[in-house]
Amino acid sequence: MKKDVHNFCLKSLRVTSAKEDHPVIYTQRLILRPLHMRDARDFYAYAKDPRVAEYVFWEPHENLGQTRSILRSLIAQSKQEQLYTKAIISKDSQRMIGTIGLVTRDTENQTAEVGFSLCALHWGQGLMSEALSAYLRYLFFLPGLNRIEAQHDVLNPASGAVMENAGMHKEGVLRERIYYKKRYASVVLYSALKAQWMKEQSETTGFD
Repeated sequence: MKKDVHNFCLKSLRVTSAKEDHPVIYTQRLILRPLHMRDARDFYAYAKDPRVAEYVFWEPHENLGQTRSILRSLIAQSKQEQLYTKAIISKDSQRMIGTIGLVTRDTENQTAEVGFSLCALHWGQGLMSEALSAYLRYLFFLPGLNRIEAQHDVLNPASGAVMENAGMHKEGVLRERIYYKKRYASVVLYSALKAQWMKEQSETTGFD
């Protein structure tokens, strides 16, 4: 994403909610809000796409019923484990086009891992970086989170570009770190540290 677009999306970020711990987040082009069961059809529309599922742990959704079951589990897990999973909503269409949330959370060490997915029709538009930037800012304003990690398959460098555009730093490659899709995959690890990320965002965007 071009830096001027990235900066504008951060400056236009707005957070509102009746629930303080799980707010609705507004950016230039997106709304990040808690998942609802009514998102099932939009979720299925992109989650059935093999391109979207190629570099994630889940397989393409086979039918709407499966999507509803997965959605129900995501909603429950997000509440129980404080994973703050959110639907990514396009302001233009008012449709769900992706998800973003914590994959794991270590409260003792104040770290967490973030994961995300986006409808293939919206790739290459800077939307995922916009969502991740806003989500990181939200996470760092929560108590008890100092380090946020993200990782991507080495065969999926586009995901790494999303992380870099959101202000995360590359730490290195973990060789054959995971086994999925019937193969051992090496992953690239990225991280954002609260104090450093907030300082860098303030310097580059003027957003305090």
